[in-house]
Amino acid sequence: MALGVLGVYAHPDDEAIWTGGTLAKYAAEGARTAVLTCTWAEGVRVTELARSLEILGAGEPRLLGYADAGKPESAPGSPRFVDVPLDEAVGRVVAHIREFRPDVVLTFDGYGSSGHQDHVHTHRVTVAAVEAAGYDQLYPEAGEPWRPKAVYLATIPRSVVAAHWEAVFGSPPAPGLTLPGVPDDQVSAHVDVARWAEVKWAAMHAHESEVARGASMTLLTSLPEPARAQMLANEWYRRISYTAGPHEGLLT
Repeated sequence: MALGVLGVYAHPDDEAIWTGGTLAKYAAEGARTAVLTCTWAEGVRVTELARSLEILGAGEPRLLGYADAGKPESAPGSPRFVDVPLDEAVGRVVAHIREFRPDVVLTFDGYGSSGHQDHVHTHRVTVAAVEAAGYDQLYPEAGEPWRPKAVYLATIPRSVVAAHWEAVFGSPPAPGLTLPGVPDDQVSAHVDVARWAEVKWAAMHAHESEVARGASMTLLTSLPEPARAQMLANEWYRRISYTAGPHEGLLT
């Protein structure tokens, strides 16, 4: 069976911003790729998500259908993802892991890659689900047990954050400010996605409502061209391994 890569994210557009190059690269190389999004139900943003996944080669949207923490209109009548009992949320992600049977799961780092509470919660739920999915004693109704080989936590080296902070915000970071990313020596995998940078950029632009609103796109477009090119061409991860020995066939 071809290498399987499943991304689990909080919102439509996270898949493109944080790991779009990785998804595009591995899809182009013949991997099975898919994306599970924890918030938002049907609507404009899900339509945009479908376009993004088509560009990235990641299949149809998989949705948990919970509400964005700050946007109850994202899933009318459904609870906010951050308010859902942990056992429920973990069980639903376990079901997707067991059905898709990925070798690699992509999600956010422990800070949620950028500090957003939905991102942080997605990290916690996903890491717990990957662990639980391998036990036949847990969530037996969710399918046959499956243990991925590794989880890759999307992050960014702190040196890269520091190098571009002033270009984005107009001044150096204030003393004591909590920055995204991790110390450089905690980055355990780097994926060169330069060949897929234009695909990633196109997938990001598929989220037209977010482009119009600004959001993360504004930060990227405000960077000088060399800095933006660097950000689009590189994706960084912390790896949690579930197999011993070399990581052959996994992300490099």
